[in-house]
Amino acid sequence: MTHLAYFISPHGFGHAARAAAVMSALHAQEPALRFEIFTRVPRWFFDDSLRGNFTFHPTLTDIGLAQESALAENIPQTLRRLKTFFPFDHARVVPLAQRVTRLKCRLVMCDIAPLGIAVARAANIPSILIENFTWDWIYEGYARDDARFLTYIGYLRDLFKSADYHIQTEPVCKYRAADLVTRPVSREPRMPARQIRQQLGISTRARVVLITMGGIPQQHAFLDRLTQIKGVHFVIPGNSHHGEKRGNLILLPHRSHFYHPDLVNACDAVIGKTGYSTVVEAYRAGIPFGYISRARFREAATMATFIQDAIGGFEISAADFEGGRWVARLPDLLALPRYERREPNGADQIADFILSMLAHSGNDGSTR
Repeated sequence: MTHLAYFISPHGFGHAARAAAVMSALHAQEPALRFEIFTRVPRWFFDDSLRGNFTFHPTLTDIGLAQESALAENIPQTLRRLKTFFPFDHARVVPLAQRVTRLKCRLVMCDIAPLGIAVARAANIPSILIENFTWDWIYEGYARDDARFLTYIGYLRDLFKSADYHIQTEPVCKYRAADLVTRPVSREPRMPARQIRQQLGISTRARVVLITMGGIPQQHAFLDRLTQIKGVHFVIPGNSHHGEKRGNLILLPHRSHFYHPDLVNACDAVIGKTGYSTVVEAYRAGIPFGYISRARFREAATMATFIQDAIGGFEISAADFEGGRWVARLPDLLALPRYERREPNGADQIADFILSMLAHSGNDGSTR
């Protein structure tokens, strides 16, 4: 059995969703692979998302940004965490390098978790960086107001550049020299939309809108307004501890038995945060997106352009979203067309690349 290590940023669920899509695509082609997953994303996310053999290693792999809510970051707390995490020291890197060596991992994949690159170097095995942005680029947007970020930008830029292989996944925030640029990487739905709607208790003819803030649970003050809208059902993950149906509202817990790509595919539109996984799952399903952009987060502008050009939809300000004023624009969103996607999933492109690389690697694990 071939072991592959995967170091995944715990910033939201988007990086874990992309990694799960890649691992599922690899497993589909080579079931004998075993994944060694290093992250602080909850294990249940991979239990729900990943088909294939894996071992979960709870490890702080990345800092990203500390969040006050789904739409607001906490910069002072982020800087405090960065100070305790960077630069990497031997006490953090060497035990992990020894572990991936003991597990006989052939390579280390990193979804923007820089620790994985350092561990791969210490273990003398190849590293693959998979990204649509890197943290040095994100932190540049905050360094204009707080020069303390400059300390980490240079360090991270050099570390990301040191990866042996570099894969970028569309929509890409900043194109750089890469070994592969893929189409969007998304988890695939598992069940037909009709079956998901039946389980939700919704007619196949009804209009359904998914309201999601990604991996961060959030209570919404506008729910009473939604109950007044006739002919439209709203599915809202992360808004109930146990799950409940309230008229035309279906409130789901943060972790429910519904697979998120299935929910997206069963709906007619999405309203939510512009996180990578939600955006590309909406793209894959071909449904329009009413997006709440994050003003200071640099990725948001790329996601907004991608939604407007490739998906269809429009921006909803954070104030209008929280105040429920977006409801007046709901008919415009539902009037937008749904598209059928026939292009390859970027996860399959990455799987092809990695399996080809492994097939041509030497006995010592070298690939170049």
